[in-house]
Amino acid sequence: MSTPPDRAPRHGALEAAPRQTSSGRAEHAAEKVAELVESVPPGSRLGTKEQLRTLCGVSVGTFNEALRLLQARGMVTVKPGPGGGLFSAEQSPMVRLGNSVLALDAQANDVADAVRIRDALDPLLIEDALWHASPADIAGLRRHIAAMEHAVDAADPVAFVHANWRLHAAIAAISPNALLSSLYTHLLDLIESHTLTVLPTSEQPLGEYIAHRHDLHRDLVDALDRRDRDEALRLIHEHNTSLQPSEDHAAEH
Repeated sequence: MSTPPDRAPRHGALEAAPRQTSSGRAEHAAEKVAELVESVPPGSRLGTKEQLRTLCGVSVGTFNEALRLLQARGMVTVKPGPGGGLFSAEQSPMVRLGNSVLALDAQANDVADAVRIRDALDPLLIEDALWHASPADIAGLRRHIAAMEHAVDAADPVAFVHANWRLHAAIAAISPNALLSSLYTHLLDLIESHTLTVLPTSEQPLGEYIAHRHDLHRDLVDALDRRDRDEALRLIHEHNTSLQPSEDHAAEH
C-alpha cells in the first residue's frame, strides 16, 4: 500500500517540534526583558520576578532560565528583600583595548591591576623567548597568528582577542622561568575570565584596529624568529604603550 500523502507533513511537523523547547522560550523571554532594560536608565527597577514572568507569559522554570541568560550577559541584577526584584544592570566597567573596549564584569579593579602587571612582565618574556624559542615554538606562535588573521577576516573581535591572549600565553610558556610563566598565565586567565565582550569605539573602525594589531603581533613573532632583540623589544613596547588608558577608563589590554 502506498504511503498516505499526509505522512510526510506529519513527520516534518515532528522534526520542527524541538524549536519550541524550553530553551527557545527562555531565549524569547530574555529578549523581551532585554528590550525593557534598553528602555530604562541603568540601575532602574524593572519589577519583581513574578511581574516580569507574567509579562513574558512563561513558566517559573523557563523564566529562571531566561534570568540566568540575562545575568550572564550582564544585563540585569537581582536584589532580594523589600523593594527588591530585577534591576537593569549598571553599565559594565570598561577597559580600553586600543580603539575598542573590553566590557567587564564587576571585577574591573582586579583586571586593571592584572593588565598593569602583565604589561610590565612582557619584556621579560620577550627576552626569554629570544634566547630559548625553538623552531617548534616559533611554528606554534605562527599558528596563533594564523588564528588571529582568521578572526580579522571574519570580522570577529572577540575571537581575535582570545587568539591574542593564546599567543601571549604561548610566548610565556617558552620561558624556562616557571614562576614568571605561571604568574603571567594566571594574569591572562584573570583578565579573560572577567571579560564579557569587545565593543567598538568611535575613534577608528574596530576591523581596522584588529588588523593593525594582527600585523604588530606577526612582526613580533618574525623578530623572535630572527633573534632580532632590538626590534622585538621595540614592538612589545609599541604593543603596550599604544594601549595607554584614557582618563575615564581603568586600564587597557
